[in-house]
Amino acid sequence: MKKLGFLLALICIAITACETGTGTNTAEPTVKKGIKPVADDEIAVIEMEDASAYGTITIELYSNIAPKMVARFKELAKEGVYNGVTFHRVSADVIQSGDPNSKDDDPTNDGKGSSDKPNVEAEFSDIEFDAGIVGAARGPDFNSANSQFFIMKKRQPNFNNRYTVFGKVIDGMNNVTTIGGAPVQGEKPMSKIVIKKITIRPKS
Repeated sequence: MKKLGFLLALICIAITACETGTGTNTAEPTVKKGIKPVADDEIAVIEMEDASAYGTITIELYSNIAPKMVARFKELAKEGVYNGVTFHRVSADVIQSGDPNSKDDDPTNDGKGSSDKPNVEAEFSDIEFDAGIVGAARGPDFNSANSQFFIMKKRQPNFNNRYTVFGKVIDGMNNVTTIGGAPVQGEKPMSKIVIKKITIRPKS
């Protein structure tokens, strides 16, 4: 009986270690339902390096839906982390940016980086991923959002309840379309599309 008890204790410890380890978190996060997004008193303005080609993109932010991700986005913008990053990914559905790795001359590491701050927990909601919605990019772990973000080019139901919505484009969607039409190799733009800076401003 003592041996059986010892074996059961070992099994219990092993199961606990698997559940609390640092591996990928595949547990489905809670989805906030029926909450209408309310725009913050501050907006984010993305200014492009090549303003004549890409102009600006203005985003309203939803702290009532995703307070942690909005706080992170504002923090990184104010610290200048986004200054000089590129839209490193252009797919059929999104344009994606926010990776500090994209500031260097090595395109192979674009999309693999993050800020030096801890990851942000999932803040999923039932807001549909339609054109103009701004979401937090992540890895396989639902709680791995950090600095990268994406802007929807069109409706994509497969994204619903799977990524954190934290804002929406309210001006400059034509510039999103222009960036989204850039020549690509795979999903990487053939020429750098650089963000000059992201400014957090009071909503007028």
